Amino acid sequence: FSFTLTRKRIVHYTSFDQRKRANAAVLIGAYAVIYLKKTPEEAYRALISGSNASYLPFRDASFGNCTYNLTVLDCLQGIRKALQHGFLNFETFDVNEYEHYERVENGDLNWIVPGKLLAFSGPHPKSKIENGYPLHAPEAYFPYFRKHNVTNIVRLNKKIYDAKRFTDARFDHYDLFFVDGSTPSDVITRRFLHICESTDGAVAVHCKAGLGRTGTLIGCYLMKHYRFTAAEAIAWIRICRPGSIIGPQQHYLEEKQASLWAHGDIHRSKQRQYEDRSVPHLISSMDNLSINTSIFKSHSLDRMEENYYAENDLGMTQGDKLRALKDTIPLIF
Repeated sequence: FSFTLTRKRIVHYTSFDQRKRANAAVLIGAYAVIYLKKTPEEAYRALISGSNASYLPFRDASFGNCTYNLTVLDCLQGIRKALQHGFLNFETFDVNEYEHYERVENGDLNWIVPGKLLAFSGPHPKSKIENGYPLHAPEAYFPYFRKHNVTNIVRLNKKIYDAKRFTDARFDHYDLFFVDGSTPSDVITRRFLHICESTDGAVAVHCKAGLGRTGTLIGCYLMKHYRFTAAEAIAWIRICRPGSIIGPQQHYLEEKQASLWAHGDIHRSKQRQYEDRSVPHLISSMDNLSINTSIFKSHSLDRMEENYYAENDLGMTQGDKLRALKDTIPLIF
C-alpha cells in the first residue's frame, strides 16, 4: 500500500525449486483475487500463460506417499470462497497478530472461521518447555478465549488434561475422541456439527497438534454451512493453519462433500421456513392490535410487547445461529 510504489511494476521472483514456484504462484494469484478482484480462473490463466510451466500440486504434511493433490487453482478458489463469506478482510487483516498467536510459544492457534471456529494445539496439564517445545496449560488460554468469545472447547485426542479446568472456568467442554490420523465416525461428525450449531459463541477445537483431526471436522463444517468443496476447504484451512488435514482425511472430505452439501441445504431450508412462519404471525399480531386498539389498556400493551420480544428471542435461539510439524511446514504443504 505504499504510495511510492503505485506507479511501479512489482516483480515477484523465486528459484527454480518447483515447490517454491507453486507457493509464489499462490501468493500472486491470491493478490489478484483479493485485491484486484479477479476470479480464481482469471488469476490462474495469467499464471500459466506464456512460457510458465505447470505448477507442482501441493501435498499433505505426512511422511508417506502423496495420495491427494491440491492445485494452485484449488487454493485460489478456497480464498475466493472465504472472501465471499467474510472470513478474510484484506483491509483489516492484522498480520502481526496472526504471526504472534500462530507461534507455539504464544498458543499455536489460528482462526479458520473468524468469530466461530478456532484451531489450536492441545493443552497439557501444566505449562512447561519439553524437549525444547513449549506446552501450555488450559489456564494459559483463558484470557484469549474470553476476549474473543470462545465459549466451547472440543477435544479430539486422548485426555491429557482434566476437562474440569475448562468447565470450572465456565467454558463448555466436549470430548469427541477418534484415533490420530484417522477419520471421524458419522456419529462424531454429527455431534461436532451440532455443538457448533447450538452455540452463539466461538468453538475452539484441538487434537494433539490441532492439524489432522481438527482440520478434518472444521472442513465438514465449511462444506455443510458454506458449501465449500472439499478441495476449497482443505486449501483454506491449510492457508490459515499450514499442515492441516492429513492422509485419508483428505479423501474423507471428498467422500462426504455431497452428503454435507445436502444436509446444509436442508438445514438452510428449515431456517427459511421458520423465518417465513414468524413474519405472518407478527403481521397478524399487529393487525389485531390496530383493530382492537380501543379495548386495550396500557398494561395489556406492555404485556403484549413483552410477549412479542420474548417470542422473537426464542425464535432467534431456535433458528439457526450460524455464521459462522508446525514451524517447518511451508505455506500450503
